[in-house]
Amino acid sequence: MGQVLHGCASTTETVRRAIQHSQESIRVLAERYHINPKTVAKWRRRAHTDDAPMGPTSPHSTTLSVDEEALIVAFREKTLLPLDDCLYALQESIPHLTRSTLHRCLKRHGISRLPDTRERPEKKRFKRYPIGYFHLDIAEVQTEEGKLYLFVAIDRTSKFTHVEVFDQATRPLAVEFLRHLIAAVPYRIHTILTDNGIQFANQTRHKYAFPLLFDRICAAHGIEHRLTKPKHPWTNGQAERMIRTLKDATVHRYYYATHQEFKDHLQTYLMAYNLARRLKTLKGLTPFEFICHRWQIEPDRFTISPYHHTLGLNT
Repeated sequence: MGQVLHGCASTTETVRRAIQHSQESIRVLAERYHINPKTVAKWRRRAHTDDAPMGPTSPHSTTLSVDEEALIVAFREKTLLPLDDCLYALQESIPHLTRSTLHRCLKRHGISRLPDTRERPEKKRFKRYPIGYFHLDIAEVQTEEGKLYLFVAIDRTSKFTHVEVFDQATRPLAVEFLRHLIAAVPYRIHTILTDNGIQFANQTRHKYAFPLLFDRICAAHGIEHRLTKPKHPWTNGQAERMIRTLKDATVHRYYYATHQEFKDHLQTYLMAYNLARRLKTLKGLTPFEFICHRWQIEPDRFTISPYHHTLGLNT
């Protein structure tokens, strides 16, 4: 650990110790260490090498008497009133009391902060799920050529992210995205959470309509399709946050003349995110490393070895 010395100190602890143990004269030591002879004499008289404490030995107020400070401390401890309320109540007994003087007095005695007596609700921890719980959402981005739609899916546990770009946001494209997601993930998906958009669900007024193809595909693969509560977008916050991350890394930072430029850059970023970005929520692992770790613990959840997704000659 480094030495903590006074800002104007001209010697270190090593020099001070050498002065105290030396039998040479004060003049010789002063010339050797390029310091004042009075400094040599001062450290030779001392038995320690620490800086002497600066300031008064017992901190006290220059405007308040001992009795007035005792009155302030007792009033604060008994009433537990805020600073301004204490000031207004004590100014009748101590007319020259100011707000800054009162605050310094309370701070000097360690009672400048009132104890927190509010009952805080217990924080609910984020419910844990095994890998295979995906959040889906759609976002709109813009390039020089026009509008594009991002279909984003992120695993709630592994943070593995799958994104595809389409020119429209229709039901058939949502079904195509779901099929590609199922094929891209090396483990079984057990739950999908989406909003109530027309791409993923029937509207409330269509409660007697036939199930969408999206729901039929989910049922065929044993996937539970959950919907968020209407007008509660934070329920699908993982997908919303991932969309913001993608936009901050692409369209919010760079200019794209064509759709293809955006798609190429997005694909590069996703590859770096899934395979190389270490996440604090995964205890320093990347999403791919986390998936490989779960594969060793729960191989029954996987349909294929995740190492087949490693970049190599067959990519």
